[in-house]
Amino acid sequence: MSVNELFTKFTRVWIPDPEDVWRSAEITRDYKEGESVLHLKLEDETPLEYSVGQKSNPLPFLRNPDILVGENDLTALSYLHEPAVLHNLRVRFLESNNIYTYCGIVLVAINPYEQLQIYGEEVINAYTGQNMGDMDPHIFAVAEEAYKQMARDERNQSIIVSGESGAGKTVSAKYAMRFFATVGGSANDTNVEEKVLASSPIMEAIGNAKTTRNDNSSRFGKYIQIGFSRHYHIIGANMRTYLLEKSRVVFQAEDERNYHIFYQLCASASLPEFKELSLTSAEDFTYTSLGENIFIDGVNDAEDFQKTREAFTLLGIKENNQSSIFQIIASILHLGNIQICSERDGESCRISRDDVHLQAFSRLLGVEQQQMQHWLCHRKLVTASETYVKNMSSRQAENARDALAKHIYAHMFDWIVEHINKSLQTSSKQHSFIGVLDIYGFETFESNSFEQFCINYANEKLQQQFNSHVFKLEQEEYMKEQIPWTLIDFYDNQPCIDLIEARLGILDLLDEECKVPKGTDQNWAQKLYKQNSSSAHFQKPRMSNTSFIINHFADKVEYQCEGFLEKNRDTVYEEQINILKASQFQLVADLFHEKDDVAPSKSSRVNVRAAKSVPKTPNKEHRKTVGLQFRSSLNLLMETLNATTPHYVRCIKPNDLKESFSFDSSRAVQQLRACGVLETIRISAAGYPSRWTYPDFFSRYRVLMKKSDVTSSDKKQVCRNLLETVVKEPDMFQFGKTKIFFRAGQVAYLEKLRADKFRAACIKIQKTVRGWLQRVRYAKIRRSAVILQRYGRGYLARRFAEQLRLSRAALICQKQFRMVRERRSFLKVRSAVVTIQAFSRGMFTRRIYHQFLLHHRAMIIQKCVRGWLQRRKFRRARDAAVTLQCAYRRVLAKRRLKQMKIEARSAEHLKKLNTGMENKIVQLQRKMDEQSKDLRSQNDQLMVTNSGLGSEVTKLQKQLEHLRSQQDEGQLVSLQEELQRLREELQEAHALRKKLQEEHSTEKLRLHERVEELETENSLLKTEKDTMNQKILQQSKSIEDDSSVSQREVSLQSELDAERQRYQNLLKEFSRMEQRYDNLKEELSLTKFHPGHRRNPSNVSSLESDSNYPSISTSEVGDTEDSIQLVEEMGVEKAAMDISLFMKLQKRVRELEQERKRLQANADKMEEVAKRKNSEVRSPTSEQETADLAYDNLKRQELESENKKLKNDLNELRKTMADRVSQNGSSNELQDGYNVLLSQLRAANEELDARKEEVLILRTQIVSAAQQQERSEHISNDTEPVDKDEALKAYHGLSESKKLLEAQLQSQSRQHKDELEALHTQIELLKADIEKKQEILNYTMSLSPEAQVEYSVQQEITRLTNDNLDLKELVEKLEKNERKLKKQLRIYMKKVQELEVSQAAVQASKSNPELTRQVTVQRKEKDFEGMLEYNKEDEALLVKNLIADIRPNSVSATVPCLPAYILFMCIRHADYINDDQKVAALLTSTINAIKKVLKKNNDDFEMTSFWLANTSRLLHCLKQYSGDEVFMTQNTGKQNEHCLKNFDLAEYRQVLSDLSIQIYQQLIKVAESIIQPMIVSSMLESESIPSLAGVKPMGYRNRSSSMDTDAGGPSSYTLEALIRQLGQFHAIMSEHGLDPEIVGQVVRQLFNCINAVTLNNLLLRKDVCSWSTGMQLRYNTSQMEEWLRGNNLYQSKAAATLEPIIQAAQLLQVKKKTSQDAEAICSLCTSLTTQQIVKILNLYTPLNEFEERVTVAFIRNIQNRLQERNDPPQLLLDTKQTFPVLFPYTPSALSLDTLHIPASLSLGFLIRV
Repeated sequence: MSVNELFTKFTRVWIPDPEDVWRSAEITRDYKEGESVLHLKLEDETPLEYSVGQKSNPLPFLRNPDILVGENDLTALSYLHEPAVLHNLRVRFLESNNIYTYCGIVLVAINPYEQLQIYGEEVINAYTGQNMGDMDPHIFAVAEEAYKQMARDERNQSIIVSGESGAGKTVSAKYAMRFFATVGGSANDTNVEEKVLASSPIMEAIGNAKTTRNDNSSRFGKYIQIGFSRHYHIIGANMRTYLLEKSRVVFQAEDERNYHIFYQLCASASLPEFKELSLTSAEDFTYTSLGENIFIDGVNDAEDFQKTREAFTLLGIKENNQSSIFQIIASILHLGNIQICSERDGESCRISRDDVHLQAFSRLLGVEQQQMQHWLCHRKLVTASETYVKNMSSRQAENARDALAKHIYAHMFDWIVEHINKSLQTSSKQHSFIGVLDIYGFETFESNSFEQFCINYANEKLQQQFNSHVFKLEQEEYMKEQIPWTLIDFYDNQPCIDLIEARLGILDLLDEECKVPKGTDQNWAQKLYKQNSSSAHFQKPRMSNTSFIINHFADKVEYQCEGFLEKNRDTVYEEQINILKASQFQLVADLFHEKDDVAPSKSSRVNVRAAKSVPKTPNKEHRKTVGLQFRSSLNLLMETLNATTPHYVRCIKPNDLKESFSFDSSRAVQQLRACGVLETIRISAAGYPSRWTYPDFFSRYRVLMKKSDVTSSDKKQVCRNLLETVVKEPDMFQFGKTKIFFRAGQVAYLEKLRADKFRAACIKIQKTVRGWLQRVRYAKIRRSAVILQRYGRGYLARRFAEQLRLSRAALICQKQFRMVRERRSFLKVRSAVVTIQAFSRGMFTRRIYHQFLLHHRAMIIQKCVRGWLQRRKFRRARDAAVTLQCAYRRVLAKRRLKQMKIEARSAEHLKKLNTGMENKIVQLQRKMDEQSKDLRSQNDQLMVTNSGLGSEVTKLQKQLEHLRSQQDEGQLVSLQEELQRLREELQEAHALRKKLQEEHSTEKLRLHERVEELETENSLLKTEKDTMNQKILQQSKSIEDDSSVSQREVSLQSELDAERQRYQNLLKEFSRMEQRYDNLKEELSLTKFHPGHRRNPSNVSSLESDSNYPSISTSEVGDTEDSIQLVEEMGVEKAAMDISLFMKLQKRVRELEQERKRLQANADKMEEVAKRKNSEVRSPTSEQETADLAYDNLKRQELESENKKLKNDLNELRKTMADRVSQNGSSNELQDGYNVLLSQLRAANEELDARKEEVLILRTQIVSAAQQQERSEHISNDTEPVDKDEALKAYHGLSESKKLLEAQLQSQSRQHKDELEALHTQIELLKADIEKKQEILNYTMSLSPEAQVEYSVQQEITRLTNDNLDLKELVEKLEKNERKLKKQLRIYMKKVQELEVSQAAVQASKSNPELTRQVTVQRKEKDFEGMLEYNKEDEALLVKNLIADIRPNSVSATVPCLPAYILFMCIRHADYINDDQKVAALLTSTINAIKKVLKKNNDDFEMTSFWLANTSRLLHCLKQYSGDEVFMTQNTGKQNEHCLKNFDLAEYRQVLSDLSIQIYQQLIKVAESIIQPMIVSSMLESESIPSLAGVKPMGYRNRSSSMDTDAGGPSSYTLEALIRQLGQFHAIMSEHGLDPEIVGQVVRQLFNCINAVTLNNLLLRKDVCSWSTGMQLRYNTSQMEEWLRGNNLYQSKAAATLEPIIQAAQLLQVKKKTSQDAEAICSLCTSLTTQQIVKILNLYTPLNEFEERVTVAFIRNIQNRLQERNDPPQLLLDTKQTFPVLFPYTPSALSLDTLHIPASLSLGFLIRV
């Protein structure tokens, strides 16, 4: 394009400006080539005639279109030149607050001098895995690019961070290392990444200092190599340092400081461990006070020193070494304060022996004070023949002292670096590394010395490497796209480098002059002039013979030669070093001893050596100068960088005042020139800087195409045709394989053509619209004129008619007015006459009334006076009587007062602590009534027993009379005596019973009296309690606040969610640690593996390693009776935790079963013997039946007495529970639970009674059989008659009945005594309580009324709290009792069932026809009860087939969660047979197998969902069939029959709940890993609405190395693909039968991830912050909400998680101009933080020139309006945020007996029970 086409009217240009460097102007007249003046207009509308010449003053630079301003990449600008770069950086830094900008492969970082919230872990996660250029520029993007290329290309990487002091190099390097430490964390527990980060505080303390430009300036260069393993985890690190500024130890300029460690140590000198250092304030030491300012604003040296010590400890530096380091640092301070006094001759000096600093220096370093005192003032000269000791002047001695201080600090610095490297190294083999180079940038001051020379020399080398690398990348890009390559001329600074380091260069001449004995800086300068005068890069100043100028790539720098030789030599006297070598401290001596050369490392591809000053032999310490060391280390660094892939970060200092977000253009341009950014721009501008892909170019510039070209399918050919038509010069563009390359300015020209096209289209649209508007306006005016005429004529006619009506109305009004006027005058006269009459009559009447009133008042006064006199007399008499009465009543009151005090004490105590006294009295009365009923029942039983005994006696007498004829008289006499004795004993028992009855009646009377007394006291206390309660209620009503309840509920809910979240996080951490433990165990097993087959010992159980619960062996089972007693003492809940108790009970049941079988066998044998003998001898039937009945009666009475005793115990337990419930009857739930428990106990009791009757019958049959056998034997024996045996049996029966009665009486007496003792203790407690309340009442009465109210409220609160605690304890006790009773009932039911079965077997085997009460149990063939039986040996096969080998698709056609049901049915059978080991083994194996399956399939969503559904279903089954009332409310009758009978599996339910949470977290992790790559592409990049998204001129040019070229680039996903994936997740979870609530929580978590990732990318990408993206995003979110509605998931709160991204989309679409828009934005974006809103507004980018940018004033307005918000500081959302999961209880309606197991599961070994 010609100049005439470019420099036209309205074109904007850049012109030089002395203040702002460049200034914008606009051309006001078209420029013709050859004119000498260019007519311009400045931004302030000032006209300017700009002189133009071919050489002296060329045409100004053209300005880029506004749409290109603020680009992420400077090379994306159409016009590439210095003002464009400067303006783009300024706009991004000041308006958008973006401190990072790309410039090709360089990241430009501007120091904001403010802490920004853009370096958090969420930002690291956002940049991880992203290609460079996809996100906004950031240091993390460069670090991610280096990490990715290292992993993909198997090549070492380097990040070179450079810039001026104060530009932010150290911070940038620190954040890069933080990124590597986060992304590439160590795979084991070595915590190498923490050690790498911990080295930063140490190096900053010993190597950083405050300068005039930076408060934390690095005064050395460092190169940190971070080593990675083959899996790209950090395994170690290594640090190399360069050119420590040792001169700062002894000298600092004004307003500068020494190294931070000195001030940190002085700030902590008051600590006890540092007392021996003899330190004070830093102001007291010379080396720390030269800068005259020892403080830094906002920095606490003491806190920083604590961090430094913690870093030392973390890196493994021992405490004694740390103490030695601090001693050395303190000794340097003391060395600087040593006073060197000059002697009179001026050539010698001395140091006082009493110098405290010399003493402290010698003591801290452990050296001889006398020797150090001597050699600080003397030096040794060694010649070939002799050695001389020479005095030094004070000046020389001070220089030697400072040199020694620098030498000590340098060696200490090297020692610390060496030990840091040792702690960062590991034994693992390094596979690759990433190096971070933090090195000084180009420096130029007014006075430049040896340090600036070395720094600029290093920057020359780095700039040369940078230029060659940029050139190489440009060449690779052109070759890849097959663009014709022409050589680009770029600046080569090799001649300048040769001037410095070549043979006879500046460094060689410097080293040569240092070797000369009397070499001086002036001689060296003359040699430089002579040797290098012909070099184009070397100049001699005109006015100086001791300085020289080098023309560096950045600028010309003048160096002063003074001090070059001394700094290059770095002279330290040998004698002083020898004294330090002889130190008594090992560390000090080691610092200065010789060290061998370090062998090259073989762990990496590049040989790495320590680049530090290593002293050699003492007598040849000048062999290696500082310059030579620095050149060697720099060459080694360049070798390392050349062997790696470099990445560049250029730090820019925006101003010298350290002001936040202030931009000084002149300083910025100076640094841009010095750091090579403009050189990169120049190289890019020399080629084809602008690059477009064919689809983007087609989409952007299709407005310039013909209609036929737009519809063509060959996009490349269409683009070719357009460019050949529009751009006439073919050299201005090139066509590559995938991109179109443009010369500088061509994109701006195309943008101008596009804008002109749009402008022409707009003009045509405006013309048409304006014509249409005018025609519409004319028609409207014509219609309006006609309407106006019509209305005007009507108005005139109406006005004439109105005039006629008004004339007629005027006549009527006149007539009416005259009539009214006359009438008013008449009424006025009449009213005056009436008024006069009324006033005269009233006057006469009032006179009469006044006279009457005076008489009446006189009478009243007389009456009052007389009454007053009488009352005064009466009062005097009454007062005298009252005085006498008061004196007498006072005496009576004093007597009454003493009595009332005693009563008040007892009453107050009873009032506050025994409010339930009435209930207790009622209970006592009820108890007494029950005792009286029991006593009456016992009396009846005794009467019945007496009558029975009397009948028995008469019966025995008849028998005795019958036997007298057959037996001896002596025997009859003995029997009669025995009977007489029994009668006496019976009479004694009757007497004892009467005595007990009398005692009971007296005690009953006494209790009645006491109850009446308590009732009276209780009534008094009740009245007082009611009054106090009314006062408390009135006070509480005035204080109550209705909103407190809701707030408390909200706070409790939030605390519950937080606690649930904390528990689940702990569970997640536990699962992670468990996974880590498994991995370590696998690794250990692999390391310990040996070939061959090994067997485990046969006695080792396989469950011991997997089970989390202790296994109980049978050897541990002890005495059963003890275990039963232990169960009763501990309670069922605690006993359930110890399974050994149940094992003991089980053993006891087995023993009882064996005893029953033994008795059964004996009964069978007796029956057979009886049958055999019965045929031989027949006894009289009547006698046999009589004996049987007697024996049955005795046994029945014994059993009844035992049964009654148990019933009494049970009734006492019921009464106790009822009393407690009635006392604390405020809880209805407790009462209901108690009623349910009572009903269960009654039912169980009735069943026990029935079972006991059957057992009694069985025992009777056994005894009768035994009697028959004995009877037959007696019959066979002729010597022993039958009557004798029968008499003996009767005697024994009577004795047993007597013993039974005695035992009953004794137990009843003991019970009465216990009750009496309990009542006595209760009365004592009540008395003590009353006394305590009386004391409280007295104390309360002594207080003021306000204090009384407050004290009473406090007492009431205390009482309520205690009552609440008592209620809680009572509830816990009742729950324990309930569980204990349930457990006992289960055991009893088990025993009863076994007895029932045994009884049925016995009755079936018996065939005795004589038994009349024979009970037979008919057993039906049982149906399937929903249980599955398996053998113990098949457990492993069951777990393998049902868990390990099962696939979700194999059971997809069956009932959902079938494995869970099968496992529970197996557990039911183990519970049914009461096999606790089987239950524990099965549950433990199941849990371990599920964990192994999930570990094996940790990335399979279907498998994870399948086992989450089954685990939760198994958990629900354990709850549903546990037998707890809470979980049985929705069960059917059949399901209640299937409840577990013997075991409480609450502990396993908790384990399964934890396992479900772990599986849920794994499911979320798997789902997020699947959808996360799809989110950005589908939500932000895909065109859900076709042809809506406009294409903006490209930003960062993606390098080939930054893209994944293996698969042809990153995959692109659409919104349909994302919704399809979500639908697949939902279908899988629904198919597996996962609970809908859990499905909703999973979807909510996934939507939260989608929202966080989308919003984070939106906040970090400038290219998507546009109006069209907002429209696309709003459409996408609406589609997501529609998907939720379509799947009935809208109530899962998932849609609410999308609210931030919805508001972000609306923010991109709304207007952003006026204050009303700002107010609307503030009210709209409630889910976005202030930082997020401001960030989106800063990133908002117009897609064409017709859109306007968001102004800075508008953003400031938004910020001011949002100041009141308390938003969190972070910018990005946490993508790893997890909501607390809740597993609601969902019982199954499926009955277990209806399940069918498919044959495909291979579970044929299971038996249906």
